[in-house]
Amino acid sequence: MKNTTLPFEIQMQQNERILRNYALQLTQNMDDANDLVQETFLKAMLYSSKFKEGTNLKGWLFTIMRNTFINNYRRITKRSTFMDTQDDQYIIDSAKNFNAYNDGEAKFIRKDLDTAIDMLADDLRITFEMNTLGYKYHEIAEKIGIPIGTVKTRIFVARRKLRTYLAEYEDLFNLTAS
Repeated sequence: MKNTTLPFEIQMQQNERILRNYALQLTQNMDDANDLVQETFLKAMLYSSKFKEGTNLKGWLFTIMRNTFINNYRRITKRSTFMDTQDDQYIIDSAKNFNAYNDGEAKFIRKDLDTAIDMLADDLRITFEMNTLGYKYHEIAEKIGIPIGTVKTRIFVARRKLRTYLAEYEDLFNLTAS
């Protein structure tokens, strides 16, 4: 009996173990992995009409999971984005590394920083945000599925673009390369 003759839900359940393993690889936490699998199945059911019968269901589910993980990751990093001092880059962290004249100014600065990060291409932003969350280059490479050299290049390019976007703050807050 071919999988294509089984109901969609059963076909999805047949892929649960491999999806859970992939989710665990992405999240490195069993509870988060279980949540990611559940969210993937929910989205798959919600958008089941977009799945073309006879195509690769497992690949489709993996894509949903990967995109869900990346979107959740973006949501989390938007709340706590900063630039670190690694590779002689600028430090921009409104809470610790410069003095805003008031809370309103700090909010504008944070908004400018978030806007600058949002202006980055997706591939640059994702690798940059993962790095700022503390992921090591090899961990980013494994999670995204790209070579470590590409990770390093993307982070370097992202930092350079952010430094250009945020150049006005260098003089305003006496920021210099570390």
